[in-house]
Amino acid sequence: MSNVEQDPRELVCAAGEPVRELVTGHQVALGGPRAMTVTRTLPAVGRRMVGAWCFVDHYGPETTAMSVPPHPHTGLQTVTWLVSGEVVHRDSLGSLQLVRPGQLNLMTAGRGISHSERSPEMELHGVQLWVALPDHARQVPPGFEHHADLPVARGASYEATVLMGAFDGVRSPAGAYTPLVGAEVSVDGLAELPLAPGFEHAVLTLTGSLTVDETALPVGPLLYLGQGRSSVPVSGRGRLLLIGGEPFEEQIVMWWNFVGRSHEEIEAFRKEWSEGALFGTVADGDPLPAPALPTARLKPRGRVR
Repeated sequence: MSNVEQDPRELVCAAGEPVRELVTGHQVALGGPRAMTVTRTLPAVGRRMVGAWCFVDHYGPETTAMSVPPHPHTGLQTVTWLVSGEVVHRDSLGSLQLVRPGQLNLMTAGRGISHSERSPEMELHGVQLWVALPDHARQVPPGFEHHADLPVARGASYEATVLMGAFDGVRSPAGAYTPLVGAEVSVDGLAELPLAPGFEHAVLTLTGSLTVDETALPVGPLLYLGQGRSSVPVSGRGRLLLIGGEPFEEQIVMWWNFVGRSHEEIEAFRKEWSEGALFGTVADGDPLPAPALPTARLKPRGRVR
């Protein structure tokens, strides 16, 4: 179950101590009056990050149209991965890219970028993830990568497409700034997935019926597995998303579409989006206005709340 305490204590997991923590997430509407609905499992009440992964939205399968107008990002990478459907990405660098299932769109915001995502009405099913950039890399120039052919790792009863980082000795060509892993794993039967003991990991079922480390994991919740595991048993038939990485020890501020380090920095990003030229322009309709800042000051927080 999720942690619904109003005043939760910090969860401290000792290195090397595997855990099984189910994060149920919450429903979020994206894109205005005819918004599509996503299930957001990161950030959650008790857990904000898994490695450098700081945001996980899962949507579909649903017949809908994606219509996310131009909006800004800083201090992060966006990862678009589809199970079905297709999405058109446009950004302020001039990129125009259609992404389909089995292909990766990776956008590095760095010091600032803007983009839009659109699709006609069709069956859409996929995930949108963010990776927080470490302090030494968060001012890098913005960039965009599209990878149509990703490497695949194969083992007994599983096949894993490696989106980012490395899994089972197979490395993705996608750019990353911290040690991490992102993979879509197809399982048919009983599989033992190899893991890096120094990483913390989490899994999300995308399709089918799967049991992970004796925990039934339906489509929807995220199962946090902690650190210290060299492998995890998975049984059943379906596809899951595996994310992980070295614990991200820097404190960050996440607000709207920005990742920063202080209230003042987020305030400056918002002002720049509303009035300046830092984020460039995207020729795809009216940009999304920034919401009002909260009345309370935004505070840097660690990977657990």
